[in-house]
Amino acid sequence: MLTGRLLTLVTVPFGGRHRLDSVTRWTGSWLPGSDRGNTGPPNAPAGYPGERLGLPEQGPGSVAGFGRRASAFGLDLLMSAVLAGMFTAPRLPENWSLLAWVLLTVVPTAAFGMTPGMTALGVRVARLDGRTFVGLPRALLRTVLLFFLVPALITDTDRRGLHDRATGVIVLRYR
Repeated sequence: MLTGRLLTLVTVPFGGRHRLDSVTRWTGSWLPGSDRGNTGPPNAPAGYPGERLGLPEQGPGSVAGFGRRASAFGLDLLMSAVLAGMFTAPRLPENWSLLAWVLLTVVPTAAFGMTPGMTALGVRVARLDGRTFVGLPRALLRTVLLFFLVPALITDTDRRGLHDRATGVIVLRYR
């Protein structure tokens, strides 16, 4: 279980979660202008990201911001290019850097919930169902969707990209 108050939640397709009293289409909380993801009265402004999941507003356990997540992604790309370049020098790594990125993303995320870039910036991937490990199938699907970039750019009110919603995870700060 995540931290904070206990909500009665139901899982809907693509990893979405809604309160039982506001079960709607799975798109309900991430479409622009939609207030279906709010836990308050209709048309009430959304609080902070993660509020409806019982997460703190700031500090450890709060939802990671876009800047941290994008920076961690950039660090992972840079590390994979350098790692692949070490094996292909003096030639450029070409597609070997993609393989290095997949390995640097899938394996640590499945086992530890964070990539090297995420570790450097203090963020981690956590499952919404409260289990400890993200697991290989979820980490692999999340990485494949992240490869296309667009799913990561379409977020809901809790800053969860489509790749996170599809795998039932959220990116949180741990420090």
